[in-house]
Amino acid sequence: MTIPVHLRALVALVVCALLWSSGGLLIKTLPLSPLTIAGARSAIAAIVIFAWQRNVRPTWSKAQIGSIVSYMLTVILFVMATKSTTAANAILLQYTAPIWVGLFSVFVTKEKPTRIDVLAVIVVMCGMTIFFLDAISPGAILGNTLAVLSGIAFAGVALFMRAQKGESTTESILFGNILTALVCMPFIEPFAGNADTFIRLGILGVFQLGLSYVLYAWAIKTVTALEAVLITVLEPLLNPLWVGLFYGEVPSSTAIVGGLIVVAAVVTRNFVNASTLQRASNSRPHR
Repeated sequence: MTIPVHLRALVALVVCALLWSSGGLLIKTLPLSPLTIAGARSAIAAIVIFAWQRNVRPTWSKAQIGSIVSYMLTVILFVMATKSTTAANAILLQYTAPIWVGLFSVFVTKEKPTRIDVLAVIVVMCGMTIFFLDAISPGAILGNTLAVLSGIAFAGVALFMRAQKGESTTESILFGNILTALVCMPFIEPFAGNADTFIRLGILGVFQLGLSYVLYAWAIKTVTALEAVLITVLEPLLNPLWVGLFYGEVPSSTAIVGGLIVVAAVVTRNFVNASTLQRASNSRPHR
């Protein structure tokens, strides 16, 4: 029996979220510096994406260059944050990216924030404040700050991608990974890792970053915006779970409260906006 394309796309999106969620555990358990991990991971991911895309046609527009640089900052800052603070704090604070999109869209894409955008920004700021109230050590404060900056950079990826209007977006991710590898290369520490280290680096590059993007790029063309919102929220929920189960790092009760506030605000904002877009699409006359 042939499986419907839409169902396959939903499964692909679930697998994508699961692969993304493995990042915290793999980064935490690798005995390597953040820049070594980020550089090696992106170099491997670039090979995977290039093998899938092959016909590469970058436009080198201002929007594409912006998305490439923003992507590079996103992945480097996220790895640094995960190494500096808890995996829960790193992923949940990076998950604030859609809020920054709503906040900065007025400057990049000239779109005015909606009421739900403004409300979500206020609620997320409250959740972020709770994270920093819990960050007593300088390392945790630094890690939380890096995670927030990673979320802002990730918002830049989304905004500049939107400004590209669907043109050459895969190339933006491909060259973002290449740029990350090049930027990190001078800082990569020589190491004689065992087979386990190389296997985990390979999993990070091939599956967690490379294959996950390939699946996402294919699935997002078929699933609805609402489905994408609900399924991809698995990443920030599962990431700390894997780290807690297999690494023993349990977030504090304060971080859990802050995380729930952030996730609730972001999901609600995305859900409302996606519902509005879907209703507008359904109300248009079909020819």
